[in-house]
Amino acid sequence: MNEKALFAERLKTAMLAAGYEPRPSVLEREFNLRYLGRPLTFQAVRRWLRGDSLPEQDKLQVLADWLGVEPQVLRFGEQAVQKIQENRGRWETALKGEEREVLQAYLSLPVEQRKVVREVILTFAKACSKPPGEETPG
Repeated sequence: MNEKALFAERLKTAMLAAGYEPRPSVLEREFNLRYLGRPLTFQAVRRWLRGDSLPEQDKLQVLADWLGVEPQVLRFGEQAVQKIQENRGRWETALKGEEREVLQAYLSLPVEQRKVVREVILTFAKACSKPPGEETPG
């Protein structure tokens, strides 16, 4: 199954779990009651349910809030989210206190400053990885 069809299945399942019949007319009515943008057409929401298209992020957020599911679960599925969380958990467990502190500080920097810090770290890493006997500047 492709990602659009998988999304359609998750949307139908979430609608049923929330007590709604997974029909385009129901989805159109309930979605448009909650969406602050331009109302969606019957055809647009039907494409979601049929697996012909995916909602944009703002619409996905409205669907998730309405149906009481996490947007990433609705979009990618529970297994994908669990895999990401497992990988993140392994990464966080491997970090020591000081490393975690530095990483959090780095992530809080604006993008341009992160680029500078990255270049500094890579320069140090290159300098430290030279074969023995080669002089390193400094």
